[in-house]
Amino acid sequence: MGIFEAILVFSISWWLVFLPILSAGTRSQHEAGAIAPGTDPAAPEKIKFRTKLLAATGGAALITFLVWATLKLGFLNFIAAPPQ
Repeated sequence: MGIFEAILVFSISWWLVFLPILSAGTRSQHEAGAIAPGTDPAAPEKIKFRTKLLAATGGAALITFLVWATLKLGFLNFIAAPPQ
């Protein structure tokens, strides 16, 4: 896997990890009981954005490493013969 492919795998896996965890662990203002004036009651109270960015980056790095290791160690050689 070249650098372009690694960047592509990392970018796609980052979004695939980030989007599901974006809403994880958030409480609405209505659930918290403290609705700020002028906001929707369903708006999140705290989203912990930095933690979610770091988790997405770590998850994407792990996925990229696993894809690289799978290709480098030849776990998929049974599908197609490696080039000569």
